[in-house]
Amino acid sequence: MANTLLKITGLKVAYGGIQAVKGVDFEVNDGELVTLIGSNGAGKTTTMKAITGGLPLLGGDIEYLGKSIKGRGAWDLVKEGLAMVPEGRGVFARMTITENLQMGAYIRSDKGGIADDIEKMFVLFPRLRERKDQLAGTMSGGEQQMLAMGRALMSRPKVLLLDEPSMGLSPIMVDKIFEVVRDVSKLGMTVLLVEQNASRALSIANRGYVMESGNITMSGEAKLLLNDPRVRAAYLGE
Repeated sequence: MANTLLKITGLKVAYGGIQAVKGVDFEVNDGELVTLIGSNGAGKTTTMKAITGGLPLLGGDIEYLGKSIKGRGAWDLVKEGLAMVPEGRGVFARMTITENLQMGAYIRSDKGGIADDIEKMFVLFPRLRERKDQLAGTMSGGEQQMLAMGRALMSRPKVLLLDEPSMGLSPIMVDKIFEVVRDVSKLGMTVLLVEQNASRALSIANRGYVMESGNITMSGEAKLLLNDPRVRAAYLGE
């Protein structure tokens, strides 16, 4: 039986005075890459913010490792192993690449392990090694996205949450980012990926959930969703 790391039940969240999430249920099992797809305004980012302690819940529950984490702060959750790469990346612009990666390990005190993990990030993202002493604010959007992902991985999370990692990137960078997400997943990392780019997300995921107007309207194996005529008509322009 699959070991469920993250279980969302009856989640209701308001954002800006509007109920953006209206009672959703989904789960993420150990080692899976699960994607939450839907158009802009479907409630995907609001869901992510609620999971990581950024927004209060109107109703429902969020269980992580079998325990409710409702009302816990983001700081606490990183220590527990939940790391999020937010929409818009949020890198520390006036710090170097290396300093940003070190900041990702702020909950750790194992200096040797941190140095080893920075080296691993440079292997995973060779472009970051080339620019390791450069200020993060001077990098392209795609490079900043790689840095934000590397920084989140530095906390050695059990679950990596990615919010719209391909947004605003050039087609070449989108390819690269999805390649990296797939590689990270293959290393055994459990990933929850929120994406507007439905075809790319479903092509690398194990399972998917379709979100519309604050509700989950479809779910299943990613390959089946990718070939579902309703998904193709709504999200793939067919």
